[in-house]
Amino acid sequence: MTTAQQLGSIIKSARQIMRKDKGLSGDLDRLPILTWVMFLKFLDDLEQLRETEAVLEGKTFQPAIKPPYRWRDWAAVEGSITGDELIAFINQEQATLPDGSEGSGLFTYLRNLQGTNGGDRRDVIATVFKGLQNRMLNGYLLRDVIDKINGIHFNSSDEMHTLSRLYETMLREMRDAAGDSGEFYTPRPVVRFMVEVTNPRLGESILDPACGTGGFLAEAMNHLEKQCHTVEDREILQNNSLYGGEAKPLPYLLVQMNLLLHGLEYPRIDPDNSLRFPLREIGDKDRVDIILTNPPFGGEEEKGILGNFPDDMQATETTLLFLQLIMRKLRRPGKGSDRGGRAAVVVPNGTLFAHGVAARIKEELLKNYNLHTIVRLPEGVFAPYTDIPANLIFFDRSGPTSDIWFYQLPPPQGRKKYTKTKSMEYAEFDACLTWWNERNENAQAWRISTTEVLKYDEAGKLTSANLDIKNPSSLEALEHRLPEELIVDMLGKERRVMGIMEEIQMTLGMQP
Repeated sequence: MTTAQQLGSIIKSARQIMRKDKGLSGDLDRLPILTWVMFLKFLDDLEQLRETEAVLEGKTFQPAIKPPYRWRDWAAVEGSITGDELIAFINQEQATLPDGSEGSGLFTYLRNLQGTNGGDRRDVIATVFKGLQNRMLNGYLLRDVIDKINGIHFNSSDEMHTLSRLYETMLREMRDAAGDSGEFYTPRPVVRFMVEVTNPRLGESILDPACGTGGFLAEAMNHLEKQCHTVEDREILQNNSLYGGEAKPLPYLLVQMNLLLHGLEYPRIDPDNSLRFPLREIGDKDRVDIILTNPPFGGEEEKGILGNFPDDMQATETTLLFLQLIMRKLRRPGKGSDRGGRAAVVVPNGTLFAHGVAARIKEELLKNYNLHTIVRLPEGVFAPYTDIPANLIFFDRSGPTSDIWFYQLPPPQGRKKYTKTKSMEYAEFDACLTWWNERNENAQAWRISTTEVLKYDEAGKLTSANLDIKNPSSLEALEHRLPEELIVDMLGKERRVMGIMEEIQMTLGMQP
């Protein structure tokens, strides 16, 4: 049995055990338990590895979790503390500890960890467990789960890589179980494409203000790791590169573990709402080089959050609030960056054609930022979570927008849309990647001027800012053209075809 099969079998068995506990109502209850148990096992393996390295280097090692709260103290010995005693040790504020002494229960201890001057793994652990509860009631079943997870060892890069893939499968399953109420997590091919064309460079700061489980940050880290050649390079990657924000407790735990699995020693993830700061208070010190994100579709923010935005820019649509935050957070030109910061953002189709506040936000985007590219995604990319058409917008702070390039990604060959069982693959971006650096108009790509988007009345008041521009080569666009325009276009194409045919005749020495 391969490592992947062994790990998959362990996780599957643990989940089957948890289904027997009456305190768990469904998969969304089970996943947090499986995740925090794996999180503690991973931390203990990581700490043992760092302790060994410190001893070999003659250095002092300071553990984040001390006895008897380490995994090895209470969980590693199969069949040890169990039943009601185990539940009490985990859940109660004061409990009998595995070594027989009295003290804080496990979760209470973890929630009260505090790093030195902030900024180490203890703060991460405390924040993670502040938002968690153990909802498993049966201590014997929980003991069985712990014994299964104890079979996973995070002591080799191959095993960690394998677990990382299995972990991503768990994230997808959480999303599946959430159904219509779940977050729209971004498919890996879309994430990889956005990172690839944005091309983060080592030394640049990268932010996802709505990072969910950390897909963009993990992919950006993979991209930056290829640029690391020295110890100093790795220090830059570890300490000055990746930042995120995630206000929900479960995704916050998941992004921490996801990034730790990818090798980030201290994930810098803000556990509060990224929209909580007034835009006017965001200055140069708060700005970043790159923003990669998929803000929540829909949803409404409380009035206190809306008050952080200008009176004429307060929108009920969360995406529009995040778009303003992203614009404000991008680094201005100068200080080593001629073009300023750059962003790649997933937006629903409604953002492109919406009017009112949305139009004013788009006006600011076009006048003060360079919205150079919009990639229009096929239907079903986010299936089965939503059928809302989505787009990828790319902009920077190099100056006002002159022209906007559009690229229409075609649907999968032989099908009208993607589905849950037949999802998008990265290879389907190949043609767009080839076009990206050598742009020309073709059946999938077209260009428009900003003057075609921003419309004003005689008094100079903005009337519309429609970015929902159809592909001029599509049937949908042809349906909306006047008959005389279609006739002129058809005649022009026929003349071009006839000219090509005459050139071929002459080349072959054929008589007309």
